[in-house]
Amino acid sequence: MTLQRRILILAVSVVLLAAVGVLAVLRASSRADEKNQAQAGGPQITRGEVSLTPGDGGRRIVFRNMAWGPHRDELATVPAAEPEGARTASGVSCLRFHSAAGTGICLQADKGGVQDGYRAVVLDAGLKELSAHPLAGIPTRARVSPGGHLAAWTVFVGGDSYAGTNFSTRTSVLDLRTGKLDASLEDFTILKDGKPYRSADVNFWGVTFAADERSFFATLATGGSTHLVRGDLAERTVTTLRENVECPSLSPDGTRVVFKKRVPGLPAEAPWRLYALDLASGAETPLAEERSVDDQVVWTDDRTVVYSLPGDFGADLYSVPADGSGAPARLMASALAPAFLG
Repeated sequence: MTLQRRILILAVSVVLLAAVGVLAVLRASSRADEKNQAQAGGPQITRGEVSLTPGDGGRRIVFRNMAWGPHRDELATVPAAEPEGARTASGVSCLRFHSAAGTGICLQADKGGVQDGYRAVVLDAGLKELSAHPLAGIPTRARVSPGGHLAAWTVFVGGDSYAGTNFSTRTSVLDLRTGKLDASLEDFTILKDGKPYRSADVNFWGVTFAADERSFFATLATGGSTHLVRGDLAERTVTTLRENVECPSLSPDGTRVVFKKRVPGLPAEAPWRLYALDLASGAETPLAEERSVDDQVVWTDDRTVVYSLPGDFGADLYSVPADGSGAPARLMASALAPAFLG
């Protein structure tokens, strides 16, 4: 092959690669513009006031609106009795969200700096920003304690999925009464099988708080296994309780935890089933949802839990009884990260 022909082939290759790059950018831009257009048959959404005050306007759901259109990713609200009804959007955007007792935690993209990042924003009942904290990675879990005094969040600092093993997380807890931030639960003393434990591969995620505003449950991963741990913020300790537990969520009465559990034989990319654990007896009950749920459920009351599954526009919310009875039912389309208030 002559030198001239090699140069020609190289030039053509460069042009083709450039064309592919331009097409990818145009396609991404077109997709982004499409998401800003409301879809036919989608929920009615109007801009208005959204409150996190329990009982303000009756029992309500506040959530991340996933419906395409100008209010996508904003916190929105609907009456709990009409989950598929018209939505009121707040103008405040969150990637992950939770609220209790008039306090909200919003994990959001931060586009104000030289380089895009993420931050955790504490909100008051009127969605006013009280404080903000930079995040070290991609937001994935958020929780507020029942009394509204504590907030926790988890981010991926390496990898982007819980399905595999090649990821790293960081979980932080903020005491809103004192302003004290525990930047990483990895700094806590771990008691595993009754003995102090240390390992470089420790990861935590999925905090759920008890009503005493001091204790919590969470996931600890180490040595290729996951564990349910009970934490004590005052003592700065976590104690392992049970293996093969991820993303626990404590019931309002404090007696049960619903979690996702890896079940042998399921696909590697969809390995989980939801189970309820009775903390007193240790008995596990599989819930009626047979699909793989990669979410930390939210309790609507002492009988029912809600969780997300992939939907046409990002995610839909489903509910199922927490005692293993009944069947799953879609609660809301195009919604994520709900909080039930009132």
